[in-house]
Amino acid sequence: MTIPLDAEPVYVSIAELHAARDQIQRFLLEYRFGMQEIETKISILRDEFLNMHDYNPIEHVTSRVKSPDSLVEKVARKGIDPGFESIREHITDVAGVRVTCSFTADAYRLFDLLTRQDDITVRAVKDYIAEPKPNGYKSLHAIVEVPVFLSTGTVQVPVEVQFRTIAMDFWASLEHKIHYKYAGSVPDHLVGSLKDAADTAAALDERMERLHRELRDHRTAEPGMPV
Repeated sequence: MTIPLDAEPVYVSIAELHAARDQIQRFLLEYRFGMQEIETKISILRDEFLNMHDYNPIEHVTSRVKSPDSLVEKVARKGIDPGFESIREHITDVAGVRVTCSFTADAYRLFDLLTRQDDITVRAVKDYIAEPKPNGYKSLHAIVEVPVFLSTGTVQVPVEVQFRTIAMDFWASLEHKIHYKYAGSVPDHLVGSLKDAADTAAALDERMERLHRELRDHRTAEPGMPV
């Protein structure tokens, strides 16, 4: 596109900039509230396991809401309309919660405990544990909707929740750092090494889960031992 040399410059007032900033902040605030609702639900489950059971499957929980810059970059990358309604429809990971578990079975157990709650609606599930990505990435992803009660009314907010084991999380963190360092152009030999490391992490998960199951069965067999 050619801009005429005599084109009038476009001026944006300070008031307009403030108004645009406030709109974005209000938009992202809804996602922050939705994220906090999910965090509260996970926190309640964790406290219940800590106080009423002998085993807590939740190792740690992290969360984030995309920054305005990150959101703008994703809108441009996906080529969608930049309006708020379009973003609501097409971008479902504006808010994210990651639950790191002890064992693979815990990921599915916590997913079930969260999604069976009456006010949670499941929009989509991607089981990368059962079917890992080609690079070896494993995690259970769920897009859930949770109601957020505002002074202006109730809004349904989508939140991406990821469930993964410690080994899966460790591998994913290192893989992300390597891709960031090489700006996405990772040498082939490192790609192969990462896949081998993913297979090793999966084998470790299987071995640890087997040991945990044997210990649980042993406790069940002994009278008076907590299960």
